[in-house]
Amino acid sequence: MNFLAPGEVATAACGAGGKKSTLSLGQLIVLGILAGAYIGFGANLATVVSNDLPKYLGNGFGQFLFGAVFSTGLMLVVIGGAELFTGNNMFMMIGALNGNNTWGDLLKNWVIVWCANFIGSLLLVYIIAGGFYGFFDKTAAVGLFNGAVGAKAIAVALGKVKLTWMSAFCRAILCNWLVCMAVWLALASKDVVGKVFGIFFPIMAFVASGFEHSVANMFFIPMGILCSHIPGIVDFAAQATVTAAMTPDAAAAAIASYKASLAPLTWGNFMVKNLVPVTLGNIVGGAIFVAGIYWYSYIKPQKAASQSVKA
Repeated sequence: MNFLAPGEVATAACGAGGKKSTLSLGQLIVLGILAGAYIGFGANLATVVSNDLPKYLGNGFGQFLFGAVFSTGLMLVVIGGAELFTGNNMFMMIGALNGNNTWGDLLKNWVIVWCANFIGSLLLVYIIAGGFYGFFDKTAAVGLFNGAVGAKAIAVALGKVKLTWMSAFCRAILCNWLVCMAVWLALASKDVVGKVFGIFFPIMAFVASGFEHSVANMFFIPMGILCSHIPGIVDFAAQATVTAAMTPDAAAAAIASYKASLAPLTWGNFMVKNLVPVTLGNIVGGAIFVAGIYWYSYIKPQKAASQSVKA
């Protein structure tokens, strides 16, 4: 067979957790930075591709394509090789439950990789903002499609920081349930094409469904915050709220209302209202709903049977 059976995947996942526990601090940091950047590449591509899709294809198909191209990020992580916090929620938990790595290894990996993913995401955010939106030299450039992509980045970020704490937490559980299943299916495949398809469908599903991914949000929300401080992009987005039927006073009020609506886009709201609940929800989704359940279903019975034979 060209793929592993579920029980074999569970065993392989335990072994992967053990191998990750042997990585040095430097390896965890460098590979974690790569993963943050790779997920950011997928997030940026999704923003570019979907900036005007709903206008022509409707919201549903627009969301589908947003998710479809975003899956590129996890393909780079899994096939290229990098350390992603959300995937490691599953690997380190199932490894710890099976004894392939310690609980201390789990905590060390999660903390270091989360921080490294954040660094990688922010690195990409600032490079893209500098390259396409004139962020560093404060030029009047508004980037791709005359500011439409920047406006889309603001809209995505704004929607995320406006979520309630519990809404973000629950969406994050659902997200990493699917993300870790994407990693699980990729682990089951023995060839690259199989890994690509194993990754594509669950990732497309979580993004199109509107679930919350902590590392993706490390790109989406900072990019929206930066774009909200670039006058050309804000002016473009504000003008998009004006219709031909509006009087001059109504148009001015719509523009002022849009600019006032950007107030929630702050670093504080990003951390407290989104990143904290989403990180916690991702841990629950990956560590409990994937690692815990599959360990209980496949690994624990194997160990019990082995001990029974020895007895």
